[in-house]
Amino acid sequence: MTTGVRRRMGVDERKRQLIGVALELFSNRSPDEVSIDDIAAAAGISRPLVYHYFPGKQSLYEAALRRAADELADRFVEPHEGPPGQRLLRVMGRFFDFVEEHGPGFSALMRGGPAVGSSTTTAMVDGVRQAAYEQILTHLEVRDPPARLELVVRSWVSLAESTALLWLDGRRVPRADLEIQLVHDFAALAAISAFHDPETAEIVLRVLAREPADGPFGELLGRLAALAPALADGGGTGTPAAGEDPGADGRDADGPAVPAQRAR
Repeated sequence: MTTGVRRRMGVDERKRQLIGVALELFSNRSPDEVSIDDIAAAAGISRPLVYHYFPGKQSLYEAALRRAADELADRFVEPHEGPPGQRLLRVMGRFFDFVEEHGPGFSALMRGGPAVGSSTTTAMVDGVRQAAYEQILTHLEVRDPPARLELVVRSWVSLAESTALLWLDGRRVPRADLEIQLVHDFAALAAISAFHDPETAEIVLRVLAREPADGPFGELLGRLAALAPALADGGGTGTPAAGEDPGADGRDADGPAVPAQRAR
């Protein structure tokens, strides 16, 4: 008969184990619901031994969040291969993989959890956002983006984050639909910004020139093109159809109803 012997670990190895155990627990339960006893039991060690490596739950929690933040930032790393829209769609797939695998942990990371107000946790979240921002710029092949494009990219990163958090609360929209929607959102935001800024327009046109008709960006352009005739015919917009007399009902061609000129 053999007796199981607990293997001794070095300091770094034991810390990595505890961080991994804590991250798994935080990924499945709210951090407030996880105790040091829970972590010790899952790691197969005593409670005092956990305190030997970490001074308290907060420090272990932040170490687990650091690993989560690093892993999340890595999800935005994408090879520069294929059309830009398809690249972004692959990134969204990996992003939502992380969100789905680490639901409570993702929420805790982005919302702060028990570490609300912690400068360390805030720096982690900012680091993830900055990593995502820089990755997108590399795929746009832009080093010094014009101000409007910077606003688009940073706003879109925040949109992806808030969309994922809302999705976790009930998951009422199919995940695949949200992934493609966020890719379309990025293209739409960039296109609107391009309308107002020649520098951004040059970048957007260069990116779209590489996009095939059946790619995510190309699909959006096709849908908008199909919608344009309906809008031009005044479908649902209140705009007179081509050939109609814009003044027949007392409306100006460019605005709301205009009263008849008062007799002098």
